[in-house]
Amino acid sequence: MGIFDRLKSGLSRSSRALGENLGSIINRRRLDKETLQELEELLITSDLGLSASADIIANIAQKKIEGEVSEADVKEMLAAEITEKLAAQSGALNPDMHQPFVILMTGVNGAGKTTTIGKLAHKFQNEGKSVMLAAGDTFRAAAIEQLTIWGERANVPVVTTKQGGDAAGLAFDALQQAKTSATDILMIDTAGRLQSNNDLMAELEKIIRVLRKIDPDVPHASLLILDATTGQNALAQAEIFQKSAETSGIIMTKLDGTARGGVLVAIAERLNLPIHYIGVGETADDLLLFDAAIYARALVGLEDIS
Repeated sequence: MGIFDRLKSGLSRSSRALGENLGSIINRRRLDKETLQELEELLITSDLGLSASADIIANIAQKKIEGEVSEADVKEMLAAEITEKLAAQSGALNPDMHQPFVILMTGVNGAGKTTTIGKLAHKFQNEGKSVMLAAGDTFRAAAIEQLTIWGERANVPVVTTKQGGDAAGLAFDALQQAKTSATDILMIDTAGRLQSNNDLMAELEKIIRVLRKIDPDVPHASLLILDATTGQNALAQAEIFQKSAETSGIIMTKLDGTARGGVLVAIAERLNLPIHYIGVGETADDLLLFDAAIYARALVGLEDIS
């Protein structure tokens, strides 16, 4: 199955919810003021956010389209607008010449952070890069075990400490080991935390401070893992993490388990951060490089044209 087909399958719940309601709104109608208002309301209820939804509809209204339009016509317009809005946020994570290239992974409990680290390790290994993992989620014993299993699958070393150990100290040790072994990429897991937990958010800041005692430029990437099933709450999470963890990019998981896949548009609109990957399943191959055009067409239920 190709990338578009996997994404379309993963976004089926989102596209079905959007498409079914879109059909009832359009039904060979003109794009008059009332129809455009209904379309805007549909985008908002599909979690695209107030601002992005208003912009998309305003741009369509400016086209001053005469005559009746079909559902397919409107889907093409929506896909084009969503693609344009997200195009600047598309892009793979490209580790540069820093060795090791340090990636800090953050997110709330249950977002799929540890699993995503394992999937990224698999991808980087396949690209010929050496990888080391640091099990910095010391609050949850299962997280240490889970990351160790992913490390074994990808055949990469995992730096661990006992449950309840000092996460900042572990990160410090892992960075020293990665430097000594000339490892290309070091990914540091962190404890899942609610954005409202000030103590745990402060711990993220401590991890960064401690790492910078070795290298003032780390982390070279700070990735926030967001769970699409949380809808607009993911946006609130992102805003807080961006401050404490100096978030540089986003990975959205669990797009296959929700009708709220449109929230990616709201997040990109608000934060102006790159979206590197999206998760649409359990296997390593289900972590897909984010492509704005492919995502937009899959979200509204169109076929691939590439």
